[in-house]
Amino acid sequence: MTDVDPLLKYREQHKHRLNYMPWLYWSLKPKNRGWAEAWQKEYQAYLMEMETIEIGENCFISPLAHIFAEPGRKIIIGDNTFIAADCTLHGPLDIGNEVAINHHCILDGGRVGIKLHDQVRIAAYCHLYAFDHGMDPEQPIYQQPVRSQGIEIGRDVWLGAHVGIKDGIKIADQAMVGMNSMVTKDVEARAIVAGNPARFIRYRE
Repeated sequence: MTDVDPLLKYREQHKHRLNYMPWLYWSLKPKNRGWAEAWQKEYQAYLMEMETIEIGENCFISPLAHIFAEPGRKIIIGDNTFIAADCTLHGPLDIGNEVAINHHCILDGGRVGIKLHDQVRIAAYCHLYAFDHGMDPEQPIYQQPVRSQGIEIGRDVWLGAHVGIKDGIKIADQAMVGMNSMVTKDVEARAIVAGNPARFIRYRE
């Protein structure tokens, strides 16, 4: 049995850590920055070859994320943005600069798409679906017509863990949504909302 090179073994664990805690990518020591940048460059080139996707500068995209952007469902990712492991992203998506999408999030752009402005922070297990089914009881759900109005999340918005956003919602700049909330109505700028359905708590001071 051949011994595994300890350096390579450590590197694989470091990659695993980065997949789930990608903010660490920007604080890597020089000895690790080289191989990490090469790893990301190779993977991002593969993504751009296989999917209809544009990726900005200095991004981290976990190879354990599931990213689908067939023609007509383009994904644009801005500079200095990260996407962690076990996310599922389906275009159309327009993701700004310095956006954080943590592990196990689902973003499905439906037909109209999802727009994330700069500096949006999305905690783990958030679900954003920019489409919905009809509910006519005369037809099974799977045969109902599907609508799509789109979702827009403003600059510097923070979505806590396990937040759901329904189709047609706009969340204005610098709003915050508490953990385990379901957003069913538009949210004003700088408002803090929480609950299921999410309700106004106060404004950010």
